[in-house]
Amino acid sequence: MAGFVTRDVPLTPSADEAQAWAEAELAKGIYNDEPTILERLADWLWQLWEQIVGMNSSLGPVLVPLVVLAVVGVLAVVALLLGGPVRRRRLARAGSSEVLSADDDRSAADLRAAAEAAARAGDFSRAVLERFRAIVRGMDERVILEDRPGRTAHEAAVDGGTRLPACAEQLLSASRLFDEVCYGHTAPTAADYEHLCEVDRAVGSARPQRERPAAVGAP
Repeated sequence: MAGFVTRDVPLTPSADEAQAWAEAELAKGIYNDEPTILERLADWLWQLWEQIVGMNSSLGPVLVPLVVLAVVGVLAVVALLLGGPVRRRRLARAGSSEVLSADDDRSAADLRAAAEAAARAGDFSRAVLERFRAIVRGMDERVILEDRPGRTAHEAAVDGGTRLPACAEQLLSASRLFDEVCYGHTAPTAADYEHLCEVDRAVGSARPQRERPAAVGAP
């Protein structure tokens, strides 16, 4: 008796089944491996470099440096945009935090009022932070410090202590308290806030040391 040979019968799915199979296939991870931002940036830079190399013969030695300068400008803009997060991480590693942000335009009087209100409410963490900001803003207003956003508490204490030597130790102590409170390393008390008020009054009444005059003929 002749044997029967079995063959696979092709399956013809319906339209709904075909759509379901396609959706299941596309849902697999192999179709979702999108490049990361860093990978896209690296690819873009590589493609840009290849284009610059290719233009070397067509544009000549004059335009290629201009293109390179344009690329450097783009990278500089990217660096500035990323500078905020990078600076914050660097400050965190350095152990000191920014005192006044670029968008904080409150006066020393405003900051003292905010500190007093927080102290009356029993929020001594905010009271300490605002009072130290008032100290730094007060030195800004008296031109003891340059009005420079992004200055850390330690930098403000060192720079202020240079112009106000009698208050140098108090400023350093106050800056350490500011950093400890800012990073949540300590819970300040009413006594801590009163200490900052004393530093504020001492700094406000201190006369700044005159800067050394520039030598004759110095630029």
